[in-house]
Amino acid sequence: MRHGLFQGVRRVVVKVGSAVLTSPKGGLDTDHIQAMADSLSRTMRAGYELVLVSSGAIAAGIRKMGLRGRPQSIPEKQAAAAVGQARLMWVYERSFSRNEIQVAQILLTRDDMANRRRFLNARNTLQTLLRWGILPVINENDSVVIEEIKFGDNDNLSALVTNLIQADLLVILTDIDGLFDADPKRHPHARLISLIEEVDERVLSAAEPTKSEVGSGGMASKLQAARTASIFGVPTVIANGKMPDMVERILAGMDVGTLVLPKEDRINSWKHWIAFSKTPAGAIMVDQGAKRMIVERGKSLLPSGIRAVLGHFGIGDSVSCLGENREEFARGLVNYSAEEVRKIQGRRTSEIESVLGYKYYDEVIHRDHLVILP
Repeated sequence: MRHGLFQGVRRVVVKVGSAVLTSPKGGLDTDHIQAMADSLSRTMRAGYELVLVSSGAIAAGIRKMGLRGRPQSIPEKQAAAAVGQARLMWVYERSFSRNEIQVAQILLTRDDMANRRRFLNARNTLQTLLRWGILPVINENDSVVIEEIKFGDNDNLSALVTNLIQADLLVILTDIDGLFDADPKRHPHARLISLIEEVDERVLSAAEPTKSEVGSGGMASKLQAARTASIFGVPTVIANGKMPDMVERILAGMDVGTLVLPKEDRINSWKHWIAFSKTPAGAIMVDQGAKRMIVERGKSLLPSGIRAVLGHFGIGDSVSCLGENREEFARGLVNYSAEEVRKIQGRRTSEIESVLGYKYYDEVIHRDHLVILP
């Protein structure tokens, strides 16, 4: 199955966690990083295009500054990342240069991904680097990021990057073999789950926290990332990055790690960006009839079905669409501001101009800019 699924794979996002890159004594494990670079270089020479999403900057900074533990405050994390990022990239530069592979550093924040112009600029830069045969190394810009614009962890960032570069496969490398039916670090008889057809709430609830001292993510965040990638039609393999040739083994179709299958009814890059890269600025609550028309018949959101407007948003902002039970079922880009929507909610489209004195569109959210969430 895996051999057939990966047959047409050419562009791969590889996410490497801090626990993979660091040694038990702390700091970067340069010997392991060199072995991993040798393996990834062989993969690139075999014709694959790779993008590396790498954690490890804060962990490297902790060791370099002689700190006793992971910083807790945002300024301390930012300072550790600023120190450690230089060290991390120097190690990558040295490791890949031995294989005559050049690397390039790309630092991103959620704001970069949410802004369509910057999103496309980042895509163009990455496409150029790949065309030149250079390995992009992407990390969240921890030295300037604040809670409001954090991706949350590099697992989520790697899933967004699959859309950014339109990848064929996402590989998430961690310090365990994949998803188990219990935490293998605490339960020695835990069994590896080799295949997940869909990441639903049952699967997510089975993912016990496995966050390490040096990392910010856990198995649940890796499954969330896999679900995000699957909606874009991209499979994900969560596997043990302590084995330096793991990516080669995955691409050879070997039954390693946990494979999360892509959804058959994938959404396009534009709608994936709307659903996952932009943070909703507010919400619109609709009645059951409007929800049914959107979900079952793929229609636009009209003012007549709107029951309430929550928050403050402007034209072109992302908003959540809520049912009468206040559960989010869709996201979209609005054609009117929150103040305007409040004035026309419950009205027919023919009444928009008489209420506002003007009319931009018949639709509050056009179906081309509306995404049904799983």
